[in-house]
Amino acid sequence: MLCLVIVSSCSDKKQKAPMKLEIPVVEVIQKDVPIYQEFVGQIYGKNDIPIRARVSGFLDAIHFDEGTYVQKDQLLYTVDPQPMEAKLAGELSNLAEAKTQLAKAESDLGRIKPLAKINAVSKSDLDATQAQYDAALANVQAVESSVRLARINLSYCKIMSPITGLIGKTQAKVGEFVGQDPNPVILNTVSTIDTVHVEFYLVESDYLGLARRFVESQHERRESNYLNEERTEGRLILILSDGTEFNYKGRVNFVDREVNPETGSLLVQTAFPNPGALLRPGQYAKVKAKMDVVKDALLVPQRCIMELQGTHYVYVVSDSSKVENRQIVTGPKYEDFWLVESGLEPNDKVVIDALQKVQPGMPVIAKITEFENKVIPQTK
Repeated sequence: MLCLVIVSSCSDKKQKAPMKLEIPVVEVIQKDVPIYQEFVGQIYGKNDIPIRARVSGFLDAIHFDEGTYVQKDQLLYTVDPQPMEAKLAGELSNLAEAKTQLAKAESDLGRIKPLAKINAVSKSDLDATQAQYDAALANVQAVESSVRLARINLSYCKIMSPITGLIGKTQAKVGEFVGQDPNPVILNTVSTIDTVHVEFYLVESDYLGLARRFVESQHERRESNYLNEERTEGRLILILSDGTEFNYKGRVNFVDREVNPETGSLLVQTAFPNPGALLRPGQYAKVKAKMDVVKDALLVPQRCIMELQGTHYVYVVSDSSKVENRQIVTGPKYEDFWLVESGLEPNDKVVIDALQKVQPGMPVIAKITEFENKVIPQTK
């Protein structure tokens, strides 16, 4: 009987001994982490040139297909030239009359000068004839200027493309009176979009961070004497409206001279190559810029972190294989990770995907797993 009691007692102790769960954990990662920030910007063409009618008149014809590429000096529009032709004809008539008057004045002066030398006419007659000649000459020059202006205005009846680029929709119809309000003064816009500009505004504190990175990158380039822009530090990423990253990186090419005192913001212009003409003026996109690099940052997957009333916690498996509740201070997010500023050490084992199964003090078997980052790698 005594033997049976001892055996039974040992069996009960074995049944009451808690079984350890196998819990997946990840090790805290330590590495240098770039900190990015996103800014909402608007896309413009490298050159957005408005097409205006420089003379008033009725729109005679449109000589291109809207929404296509046009060449520099290609004929785009013609405005009814008849009023300008009539004006030119009138000025040419005035020029002919002025030249006739000049010829008469020149002839009179040619007759008076020999007579004045022999005192056959008075000095006042010579002066009057000379003045008439000078006035006639000045009148010819003035009318010639009017003729040139009339020719220029007549040439404005043919509206040419100032650049090679993509043209949009015409803001007037054939037969409309253009060139002054209320009809559209800007008929169209031609844009070069092989390179596009993205403009956005920075608050002063963000500008300082971006400016420091820009200065550092310039210093690194000078030290290495390496001018290949494709590998310059501080390249910008463009995130399109559908959430995808644009295939090409950009750079800052203009920063306004002053901070707007009313808004406390600063205009920044960036340039992105656009060989496939995917980007069009007027689109909105986000510019992702590297603001800083945190050296030896501690990273844990975002799924590991719990939040309660603004305080963040993680479950850590200690060296004694027991679960500890650890309060942490978090920094910015990086891809699928969260930077931890305090509360963890490198290679700490943090519980992942089993937060509801564990509690502080619970003995577990830590199964180290490799966390898969779901963020799509950045393109070139």
